[in-house]
Amino acid sequence: MAPTILDRMAVRGAAWIVFLGRLAIAALYVPSGFNKLVHLGSFADSMAARSVPAPMLLAVVGAAVEFLGSLAILVGFRTRYAALLMIAFTIVASVVSHHFWDIDDVTRQMQYVQFMKNMAIIAGLLFLFAHGAGSISLDARK
Repeated sequence: MAPTILDRMAVRGAAWIVFLGRLAIAALYVPSGFNKLVHLGSFADSMAARSVPAPMLLAVVGAAVEFLGSLAILVGFRTRYAALLMIAFTIVASVVSHHFWDIDDVTRQMQYVQFMKNMAIIAGLLFLFAHGAGSISLDARK
């Protein structure tokens, strides 16, 4: 079957498409991670309220992972490792923050939507892991 115009556009624009995908992922995580780093006490308090053990230690680790992992994705530095790290972070954050299966009130639907949104983000990170950072990245400069 002959390639369609969309196939040719995707192939020709692959470098920029992957870069834009990395930018979109970073746009979500970089500000959130930075905010957590700047307000570590508040982040630790929110974790303690969810009965997370060692909330201050895990707040430091979580904020650093979210911020530094997303910066690595943004610039395309060790992108496959960063994608796996961000997948793990997103899974943990989803289970800790969006446990819709334990909720019976009106917030259940909202938490379900947030949880499923995170699963979609994980799907994007899986694509990034499988395909790498693309040619517009620090990984490509090696």
